[in-house]
Order: sequence, then structure tokens, then C-alpha cells
Amino acid sequence: AAMPIISNANHDFSNLSRCWKLTSAHVLNFSSLPLQGVYYQRAQFIRRPEDLVSIDHALLAVINVGGNRYTFPWSTLEQFPLTRLGRLCDCRSPEDIASVCDDYDEARKEFFFDRSPSAFRVILNFLAAGKLRLLREMCILSLHDELTYWGVEMAYMERCCKRKMYTRIEEVHEQERREEERRQRNAMQRVPVEETQWRKVMNWLRDMVENPQSGLPGKIFACMSVIMVAVTVISLCISTMPDLREEEDRGECSSKCYNMFIIETVCVAWFSLEFILRFIQARSKLDFLRGPLNIIDAMAILPYYVSLVVKEEDPDMEHERPGGGKGYLDKLGLVLRILRALRILYVMRLARHSLGLQTLGLTVRRSTREFGLLLLFLCVAVTLFSPLVHLAESELTGAHDFSSIPASYWWAIISMTTVGYGDMVPRSIPGQVVALSSILSGILIMAFPATSIFHMFSRSYQELKMEHDRFLLLLCYVLGDPSDWSESSLLFLRRVVCLAVGSKKDGEACRNMPDVDVI
Repeated sequence: AAMPIISNANHDFSNLSRCWKLTSAHVLNFSSLPLQGVYYQRAQFIRRPEDLVSIDHALLAVINVGGNRYTFPWSTLEQFPLTRLGRLCDCRSPEDIASVCDDYDEARKEFFFDRSPSAFRVILNFLAAGKLRLLREMCILSLHDELTYWGVEMAYMERCCKRKMYTRIEEVHEQERREEERRQRNAMQRVPVEETQWRKVMNWLRDMVENPQSGLPGKIFACMSVIMVAVTVISLCISTMPDLREEEDRGECSSKCYNMFIIETVCVAWFSLEFILRFIQARSKLDFLRGPLNIIDAMAILPYYVSLVVKEEDPDMEHERPGGGKGYLDKLGLVLRILRALRILYVMRLARHSLGLQTLGLTVRRSTREFGLLLLFLCVAVTLFSPLVHLAESELTGAHDFSSIPASYWWAIISMTTVGYGDMVPRSIPGQVVALSSILSGILIMAFPATSIFHMFSRSYQELKMEHDRFLLLLCYVLGDPSDWSESSLLFLRRVVCLAVGSKKDGEACRNMPDVDVI
């Protein structure tokens, strides 16, 4: 017989669902449960084809979705006239029916829809119970397409599910936008027949600078950049050794100091050459100058040339500025030391070649709200515990570290972040109670956004890894010989490009790939 699968009754039938796991004596004991009302019949699942014989088609509509048959009262479908199933109520001819469903069995009076049965569970729950929620095991984008097909508006979806769907849709649109920009760049990089020699050189330069996987020159260029960054960081650390600092303060320059200067000059020359090459091959010079990594490159390179200009104007650094006094030279030396310290920004150049650093930057950009909440919670807690510990410690006789509330801010921040330097320690019992409360509060405050940030990091890493693997596989497929690939490589390529990415514009590329049996 037809078996109801969903109910919109106001009574909670969870107890009834648990009875099926009990003995038969308990199953037959329904005297304590109220009779199920008319809403229980809003949707039924037909398990056997012979059950269709006893159906009154004047009252019930038989819907076949991907091989699964359901019955809906016509009165239920009339309540949703804007949906695809609701439009069946207005069909008066075979042409009207053909415009709504994929096929119609006139003998069985059965409407057939060639759609996903698993996705229809969401539509079924909405029509029968009035609840529109996401399925955990289903792709959000596929579900969005199904809702569009069935004519169910997003306004009916629960707030939490709607926010999750909108967030995912925005991320996919952003990814598609980047993919479109990449396709446009790749299309512009294709060398026409009448292309000039200069254009060919620019395309080769662009591949070498921006795409390390394009060939041997690109790999060598990327390796040299990473090596130069490592050498720069090491030389910066060595230059702060006491013996080199003493020579610099005395104005002397030994062989070690001279060698460090040579190393720094070579590294800066390489970085300057790389910056110029990137600027030359950039199609939009303004967009290049606006790039965050390019701004960091300029900030790291310019201090070297500024220090050379300053030393050239005043080689002995002994002439005083009129009216400036000795303080001017001290300030100028401080500025030079700060400019030299900016060389540490070269480390940020590794983000061009490190997927982990790119993931970190993307996570920070996407988790600005979580970091803002963390900062807000921390500020509120610091404002709360600083006066308390100051009040508790002020009862002690003699001098103590918590002389004022602002002086207690440092202790509160260090304690709540569970660092605990030990430079300020409460001595009284009330102060220690406040310290314990602040530490426990800090642990909880730090744990609240940590889970969200961790999931954001994992998702960002998977997206960047998928995009990187997709690019490499497409590049290998275009440049390589698919007949030389193993079956596992072809299977992985097909799954990543055709299934994981799922872009419509890649459909032709997916159809042209070698056929691989996907199990």
C-alpha cells in the first residue's frame, strides 16, 4: 500500500517513529497517540507499481521523479501555483502538460520529470510540510539549480540555510569571474600568425615571470626568486650581529661588512630586475601598481636606493644641518636603520610561490568578521578585568605593579591570551581570583572563533589546491600526449576537471578528453 513519508501535522510524531524499533506489541499500541489529520496525506511514496491501480486520479496527482513515484493531492499543489508542480493544475491540453513536465503516461496518468530524486526530497518536504532546508549530502549549487527548475523561491528557505547558500553562490561567482579573467588572459596570450617578434617575446616573458609551470625558464626564475629571498633574510639577520653593529657605529667597514654589502646589492639588483620585468609584461600598468604584492616589493626595494642617495649626499655623516644640531643626524640614522629593517618584507614575496601563504592570506581576508569579533570580545574582557585587578591589588600595603587601570591593561591582555610573562603578578587572594577568572575567560574567548577560522582555512586551501591542480592538469593535457598517461592519471584528470570544477565553458574540453570508466 501507499506509505506516507512526510507529515505537516502539528503533533510531534517522533514517538511514533521510535516505536518501529520496538516489539510488535508496542507497535500496535496507538491508543495514546492522536489520529493523524489530513496533512499526513499531503505526500505519499509509491513503492509498488500495482498500487497505482487503487489511486483516485481526480483527487491525487501521480508524480514520477527519476523513477520514484509520489502522490500529491491536487489541493496541495493548488496552494503553490507558482511552482512547476502547481502549474499542473492549470494544464488543459497535452501541449500544456508537455511544457511543464518531461513526459506523460496517459494510461497511468503519471507525470514524469527527469530530475534528481535525492534533490526532490527538499521539494517534497517543502510541498508537504512547508519547510525548505538544505541537505547535508547534496551540493548547494545543484540544489540551487533544482529549486530554480521546480519554481521554489529562496524566500521560503530557513534563514541559516539561506545564508549558507548565498555565501556559497557568491564564492562560486567569484571563482567563475577569476576563471573568466584567466581565460581572457590565455586567449590574449595565443600567438596569431602575423604576430610581431616583440609580442612573442612579451608572451614568453609573461609565461616565465607569472607561470612557473610553463617550462624550464619559469621554474628557474621562480627558484632564483626563492633563493634570493632566503639569502636576503639570512644576510639581514647576520647584519645585526654585535661585531658588525659595532663597526657600523664606529663608521668602519671591514671585509665582512663589505661582503654583506655586496650580497645585499646583488639581491636588490635581482629584485629590481624582477620588478621591472613584471612591470613590463603587465598589460595594465595601473593594476600592476595597485597589486598588494607589488606594493610590498616596492617598499622592500626602495630603502636600499634611498640609503645610497643619503650616503652619497653626506658620505661622512658628520656635517650638521644648519639649525638642526646633532639630533638631526640621529634622526637620519634612525630612519636609515628603519629602512634597512624593511628588507624583511622580502619574505612576503614567497606568497607568489607558496600555496600555504596564499591560503593564509585568503583566510584572513575572508575571516575579517571573526577576527573583529575576537578583538571586540578581548577588548570588553580587558576593560572588565583591568579595574577589578587594580581594585584587588590596591588594598595591599606598599608598592605594587598595578598602580593604575591603564597599567593593568597589559597584564590583562597577556593573561587572557595565556602568554603570562610574569612581569606583573597579583599577590592578594582577590587579585589571584580575578587572574584565574581572566585566564579562563581568555581561553573561552579564543576558542569561540577558532573553529570558524579553521574551517575557513580548510575550505580556502581546498579551493586553491583544486584551482592549482586544475590548471596543472589542463596544462599537461594541452601540452602533453594523453596516450602516454596511465589509467589512474586519466581518471584523476577527468574527475577533477569535469566533475570537481564543473564549469559550463569547460564542457567542450571535458567531452574531448579520453573516455575513462568512472567506478
